[in-house]
Amino acid sequence: MLKRILGRSLRRVDAWLDGLYGWKWNPLYQSGSLVVVCLAVVLVTGLYLILFYRIGAPWESVARIDAQAWGGRWIRSLHRYAADLAVVAAAVHALRMFCQGRSWGPRALAWVSGVFLVFLLYVCGWTGYVMVWDAQGQLLAAEGARLLDALPLFSEPISRTFSGAGPLPAAFFFMNLFLHIALPVGIVIFLWLHVSRVARPVMLPPRPLLRWTVGLLVAAVVLLPVPLAPAADLLRLPGEVVLDVFYAFWLPAAHSASPGVVWLAVAVLGTALLAVPLLTRPRGDRRPAPSVASTRLCTGCEQCYVDCPWDAIRMVERTDGREGLVARVNPAACVSCGICAGSCAPMGVGPPGRTGRDQLSRVREFAAGRALGGEDIVVVGCSRSAAGTAEGADSRRFLVSCAGNLHSSVVEYLVRAGAGGVLVVACPPRDCWGREGPRWLVERLYHEREAELQARVDRRRVRVVHASGFDEYALLSARADFARELALLDAPAREDAIAIDTECEASGKVAAR
Repeated sequence: MLKRILGRSLRRVDAWLDGLYGWKWNPLYQSGSLVVVCLAVVLVTGLYLILFYRIGAPWESVARIDAQAWGGRWIRSLHRYAADLAVVAAAVHALRMFCQGRSWGPRALAWVSGVFLVFLLYVCGWTGYVMVWDAQGQLLAAEGARLLDALPLFSEPISRTFSGAGPLPAAFFFMNLFLHIALPVGIVIFLWLHVSRVARPVMLPPRPLLRWTVGLLVAAVVLLPVPLAPAADLLRLPGEVVLDVFYAFWLPAAHSASPGVVWLAVAVLGTALLAVPLLTRPRGDRRPAPSVASTRLCTGCEQCYVDCPWDAIRMVERTDGREGLVARVNPAACVSCGICAGSCAPMGVGPPGRTGRDQLSRVREFAAGRALGGEDIVVVGCSRSAAGTAEGADSRRFLVSCAGNLHSSVVEYLVRAGAGGVLVVACPPRDCWGREGPRWLVERLYHEREAELQARVDRRRVRVVHASGFDEYALLSARADFARELALLDAPAREDAIAIDTECEASGKVAAR
């Protein structure tokens, strides 16, 4: 129930932001890549700050950095704001993956590694605030020592270090500095694990959005530079302390609870997050089956192998007496997006019930039950896009699991059956459940990528629109514009007996379709 409510709310926010920015620049679609941008900014600014940091005089060295007239204060502020934005972007990214059901099966590794990434990011931020050794750093260090004392790790309570009985040893600040520098190495390792099962990971947002993100961070730094809090003093209780809302929001609640309760809360939260792949996995009867490749139909063209976003298909030697290679699907790596079905000219690969042949059978029944005419626009779309969620949609709507799953023969059949136009609705490219569905869809319909839309189909009667779930305005606007353009064309020719061949030559190219 919670997942459904959050998912609907998120899609409505997506639709609103699409109308405000356009789907190309919607920052919510770029949340994962924005984390990488923020981490890069943190790394670059951190390299500068570390040149002037001194473990023997932590607060004083930060104060000298802050006093630099040409950059020190601004770079320190940029370092902090980028770290804060990284947390926000990571939270948004995790929420989207959870609500969209992209956390189980072969995607479980990405989810689990993402949980560890956020943990490392928080620990790295914690050590960074302690390094400043201001009032907030003192509170974080003392609270961390209190919590660690509850674990059987040390022979003596480390909280005594902060009693004020003596000066803090330089080893304490050296340890924080070492962790603050070493933890990014772990972040890089888990980031590699995070995308290791993706064929073509996209690490950065589009350049305009990247420039805007960095530009807004710089503007925030200039307009609202981060002030330097008073130095820590172990002989005095901190008064009113301004806490960072992203890294220290938990401090008041943890400080008022016993260490056992805090550790229990951490254990419950950590277990719940790591269990999300199991908790969100559909039941066996509702779990989509992985793709299957037909050895008889496969021509060895390798297109499904190239198009698969998850590296779930391999080309192996044939064992049926024929020469060449044949596609083989690894069920453990397949997410059942069905993109391979749209790439197969002989329609011999895809999830059961969603291959090109299955789609062709469905569209024949679809067209037979409707008298398609020159004024009719058939909406063919992804079930997660506006085509699948728009209210009051008419009966001239043909849905597939993903825009990349759509076989071009479906579009060809509808045009040859007399439809005035075919409006193909896909999710925004950066928000596709199958990752690359919209990209390959456009390539197949307009740029002759296998399995391409045949040249005999009038491209003027085919239109692609990107509209996220609940973005009904984009769908209706595109449909109205498309209808005005179709009205200028002659009436389409309707064929009574439509033959679309589903066999290919061994070369991998379509013999006749």
